[in-house]
Formats: sequence, C-alpha cells, structure tokens
Amino acid sequence: VQLVESGGGLVQPGGSLRLSCAASGFTFSRYTMNWYRQAPGKERELVAQITNAGGSTYYANSVKGRFTIFRDNAKNTVYLQMNSLKTEDTAVYYCNGAESWGQGTQVTVSS
Repeated sequence: VQLVESGGGLVQPGGSLRLSCAASGFTFSRYTMNWYRQAPGKERELVAQITNAGGSTYYANSVKGRFTIFRDNAKNTVYLQMNSLKTEDTAVYYCNGAESWGQGTQVTVSS
C-alpha cells in the first residue's frame, strides 16, 4: 500500500490550496479515505473523510464550509480543496486509508 500526498506549500491567509493523495497497492474504490493534519505541538486530528463511493463526507467543525474532500476512483486519488485558509490551518496534512498513512505534505498559511 502506498499513499503519496502532494500540493502543499506556502499561501497567504484567505488563499486556496488543493492537496492530492495518489493511492496504489489496494482496491481504492472499496475504502473510506481520510485527511488528517498535525500542527506543531498538537495531536493529529481528523480534518475530512469520504466514503468509498463518495456518497458521504465528514468535516471537522474547524474546516466546515471552507474545505471540500472529493475523490476520483478512476484515478485512485483523493483530494482536499482548501479555501479561505487561515493561519491556524498551518500543519502537516496526511492522507489515510486502508490502514496506511502517507508521508505528509506541509501547508503553511502566513502573510
């Protein structure tokens, strides 16, 4: 199983980023997929979740209305569209699914 995140970077407050997670080594379309994040000195927290066919999603209250999780099962990829970014969104973002974790991608929101 391999999960590879991309799309992180430095963005100003109010800006947008789209994270991608490319999956391989398992039947992607059968699994719920998650995005977590971990800020310095804080525990890893669940940010968003999407069921295997994309019919149901969950968002942490802190990102609801600003972030959107979606997936393309034909491309074995899950995405996290992040809009109206705030400084408190700064963290390493991790893709999770099939009991596996990606290596993480850094998102820094700063002016």
